[in-house]
Amino acid sequence: MSREYPDRPMVGVGVVVWRGPELLLIQRGKPPRAGSWSLPGGMQELGETVRETAAREVREETGVEITVTHLIDVVDTITRDEDGRVRMQYTLVDFAAEWRSGEAVAGSDAAGVRWIHPNDLGPLKLWKETLRVIEMSAAAR
Repeated sequence: MSREYPDRPMVGVGVVVWRGPELLLIQRGKPPRAGSWSLPGGMQELGETVRETAAREVREETGVEITVTHLIDVVDTITRDEDGRVRMQYTLVDFAAEWRSGEAVAGSDAAGVRWIHPNDLGPLKLWKETLRVIEMSAAAR
């Protein structure tokens, strides 16, 4: 199914991975938003639960193994074109997780990867929904 003008919403999964006081971010290597920093995550595959998607995407993008702890929130994003038609629609399921093992290295869709303290996120200009999900996850720790 095409990501533009789909016939139904697509499910994406994002993960706030904690290792002590720091969280894991990836620098996107491909559109949309190539070069920007974000949570690791990606599209759910057929036959896969969203929790399985979370673990697989973090492993593929960073080489890190995680334990998914809980659901943070679900974010709907709908982008319409100038005629009002739905150009893109994603249902983003965001989980919190704890680092279990592995050194973070950029893989698959990631151009970069880093551990960062939440107080140092400002210069990265993250999407407001990403910041909100990180804040919700930090508050629940």
